[in-house]
Amino acid sequence: QVQLVESGGGLVQPGGSLRLSCVASGRVFATYFMAWFRQGPGKEREFVAAISQGGGQRLYARSVQGRLTISRDNAKNTVYLQMNSLKPEDTAVYYCAAREYGVASSAADFGSWGQGTQVTVSS
Repeated sequence: QVQLVESGGGLVQPGGSLRLSCVASGRVFATYFMAWFRQGPGKEREFVAAISQGGGQRLYARSVQGRLTISRDNAKNTVYLQMNSLKPEDTAVYYCAAREYGVASSAADFGSWGQGTQVTVSS
């Protein structure tokens, strides 16, 4: 399995921006399909965005489309989540996840997870 470490979370005002990073180690990063999930207070973990091994295919949850952008740099073993126009409902712990095969958006399909990074959107 690959080890994942997220960073970049914090407190931001509504309308603000953050960029989350997830650094992978232990296996060949470029062979992994990567995703971001989030879990808000009292809510189940939900899919946010995903990106294919080469970066050519990206998936987004409808609630974040147009505001959040997923990208990856295989040379740096890193996947990013650029978060713009943040809303209070984006408040959650954000998790990076990896799987070795094809497209997926269900948490059950991902075998490697980071520890999460807290994002709080509040004035």
